[in-house]
Amino acid sequence: MSSTPHLLIALAASHAQGCQQALQTLALPQLDRLLARLSPLATDAGSETDFSPPHERALARHLGLPASSQGTTPWAAWQQAQTPEGTQDAAWAYITPCQWQAGANHVLLVDPAQLQLTEADSRALLAILAPWFAEDGITLAYDQPTRWLARGAAFANLATASLQRVQRRDVSAWLPDKQQARALHRLHSEMQMLLYTHPFNDARAARGLPPVNAFWVHGAGALTTTPTVLDMPDMPTSLREAALREDWPAWAQAWHALDAGPVAALAEHVARGGSARLTLCGERSAIIWHTAPRGLGQRIQGIFRPQRFASVREQL
Repeated sequence: MSSTPHLLIALAASHAQGCQQALQTLALPQLDRLLARLSPLATDAGSETDFSPPHERALARHLGLPASSQGTTPWAAWQQAQTPEGTQDAAWAYITPCQWQAGANHVLLVDPAQLQLTEADSRALLAILAPWFAEDGITLAYDQPTRWLARGAAFANLATASLQRVQRRDVSAWLPDKQQARALHRLHSEMQMLLYTHPFNDARAARGLPPVNAFWVHGAGALTTTPTVLDMPDMPTSLREAALREDWPAWAQAWHALDAGPVAALAEHVARGGSARLTLCGERSAIIWHTAPRGLGQRIQGIFRPQRFASVREQL
């Protein structure tokens, strides 16, 4: 078990224009105080086109899971391994029922939360789709209203893009490899035709709800070994949720709340001599800091040239 507090903040900065404008006036005194007392440990540099966002890679690394940028962390298999019936000999994935909106030159994946799927709705839809998946050796099971568990050989060594990567974006750049995932690509086409005129969506339309016309596969793969379960890092979601909505005023408000809450608490813990780890993640990269002994020169430099969020946020 880990005894060192670890604060892992997703989408702490973005290169989106709205975020860059918000950053110009964003003051985070507790974060600057904390950074001044920590030492850089590592940088995970990446790209906005990576299938796995930096915060997912950071969490995978913390848990001892494969942390590739190419979408091969077996999140669904890891979840199953935490259950009493979990095994290491199967490939799993998450399936998220969703809506694809077709435009002139793109197909956008709408935020699944906008579907307002209830458990009853999700289970009813799963019962409709499960036989089609079963024909390709894929077994579906309910997990959450917008997430099912899928088991099948099709998910072994399959690179899949995080749902957060594709949300509100054109799906074409994020689909799994056509040669490796031919069955899944065919299922995408079949499900779109099936659901287009299905009574399930007719009933949703009568209730004023948007149709479900697609699904997204993510978190696929199999575990080769079961990692030792560590304490989970503290992972606030408010910044991530606001950034995914591109609501930058709400994002700035969330940062102020984090600075006054978890960040201030960690800064005080470090000031009292406690150990800590901080990971700040953007859309491309992540930077990790930790408490470490510092020589006299480093301490002097920390006084006169302390690390501040403004000096590192462009690297995220």
